[in-house]
Amino acid sequence: MSSQPLLPPLVEPEDLQPLLGSEDLLIIDLCNPALYQKMHIPGAIHVQPGELVSGQPPATGKLPALNQLEALFGRIGYQPDQHIVVYDDEGGGWAGRFIWTLDLIGHTRWSYLNGGMRAWLEERFPLQATPALPTPTIVSLSIDESPRIHAEQIMTALDNDDTVIWDARSAAEYSGERTFSMRGGHIPGAINFEWTQAMDPARNFRLRTDLPEILTRLGISPDKQVITHCQSHHRSGLTYLVARLLRYPSIKAYDGSWSEWGNRTDTPIETA
Repeated sequence: MSSQPLLPPLVEPEDLQPLLGSEDLLIIDLCNPALYQKMHIPGAIHVQPGELVSGQPPATGKLPALNQLEALFGRIGYQPDQHIVVYDDEGGGWAGRFIWTLDLIGHTRWSYLNGGMRAWLEERFPLQATPALPTPTIVSLSIDESPRIHAEQIMTALDNDDTVIWDARSAAEYSGERTFSMRGGHIPGAINFEWTQAMDPARNFRLRTDLPEILTRLGISPDKQVITHCQSHHRSGLTYLVARLLRYPSIKAYDGSWSEWGNRTDTPIETA
């Protein structure tokens, strides 16, 4: 296999279609399971979002144990030299979470299908109804912690002007008006840009083309260390992915997210 990626990190449906069936390609579907059973991109392997998280309360969205990840990647037939294309049916949250997981295991050959299943369906690209059955592999993984950050590290960075926190939750969660944890509000100084605002419904939920200007105007700029989170690092899967696609040099995801921060008593909180 060539050392060159098969596809760019952000791929359009018309560029993926000619490569369907390539043995160098692994396509991962993170859509609703009922949708996958009815239709999916030909050859795509289904992954349940629950396979990407620990499920342990209160911070259920934290990275799972290494053996759980190895079981997942073994089940999908993972091979380190494959190019992995990831998509979902919701605009990129779970796809981004999977790509964050790929970054953690050091897999650099990945692409996000712009618009995901919504664009693929609306634009009438080919579909498959029968589930794709991968050949399992034996997988040994190691974790690179650099795309990840923990609560204690965030607390030490709060006074650092070179760090910005991107809160991908709704405005009501950010203000503390709505809460899904013991305490509501936001991490001091965090900037709220809800994940759905990154999507363009008029273009079948592709990423907005003006995201660089919007984010820089908000202060979520590439010259900063950007830390992103939501309630469980699902919605912030997309915001992490956006920063990666925009080649931000330092982007980290807080997988503990608000389910951890808001349920601790030692974490500083602002409400507004």
